[in-house]
Parts: sequence; C-alpha cells; structure tokens
Amino acid sequence: MSLAYAYPRSRFEPAEFVDLNAKPERERLSKAALKGFFKLAEAWRLRDEDARELLGGLSSSAFYEWKKNPDRILEVDRITRISYLIGIYKALHIIYGKKLADEWISLPNKNIIFAGRTPLAYMQAGGLIAMQTVRKLLDARRGGL
Repeated sequence: MSLAYAYPRSRFEPAEFVDLNAKPERERLSKAALKGFFKLAEAWRLRDEDARELLGGLSSSAFYEWKKNPDRILEVDRITRISYLIGIYKALHIIYGKKLADEWISLPNKNIIFAGRTPLAYMQAGGLIAMQTVRKLLDARRGGL
C-alpha cells in the first residue's frame, strides 16, 4: 500500500526548473539579464555606485565593461540578484503608474520593513535577502494580499 500523497489534478503546470548552477543555463540567461538590468537602472535613475552595489559590489571598471559589452556569463548570485530586481520592477509597474513605479525605489518608505529608509537603501544594506523581501512584499500587494 502506497502512502504517497498526490495533489488533485488541475490546470496549473509548474514552471520548468532552471538550474542556474549549469553553465549552459547561465550562458543562455546572462546577456539578457544584464541588458535588462541596465535598462532598469536607467528607468530608476540609479547612480552607477548604487547599481554596482545592487549587483553585489562590482568594481567600477568591471561595471563599465559589462555595460559596454554584456556578452558574458554571470555567476548564480548576480543572475539571482537581477532576477529579483526585474521582478520588483515588473510588480511596481503593475501596482503603480510609470512615474511612481520608477521613483518608488528612491522614495522614503514608512513600511515597517524599510523603517523610513528608501527601498534602495534597504536592498543595498541587506543584499540578496533584502531584495527577496521587497519582491515578496510587492508580489503580495500585487496579488491583493
């Protein structure tokens, strides 16, 4: 007798798993991720120093080289960071109009998570975990929670 549980059938199909540890997957995603990040940084009017920090503390020379030539293979950490930031960008544009969506990241926020800081400052201080938290917050707002 099998004791395995099964979910009831539904129309939901899980997204295909992407193994970011696999070099071919990172090769496939890296260039588009970087191009998307630089467009996002422009829309948010990020200073280069802030953009470098969001990427995990990238040096100035590497940052400008990546901006000039995004054809490279990123590490798992950087692809994950960019993924969270693009998700944040998308959620903001669903929740707010374009102007507020692009300014939101730089506005002081009274939400208990931010404690009066800007979401940008919060994510710079907290790194990947803070980006995940902001993404979850916005996804919850977008879903009406």
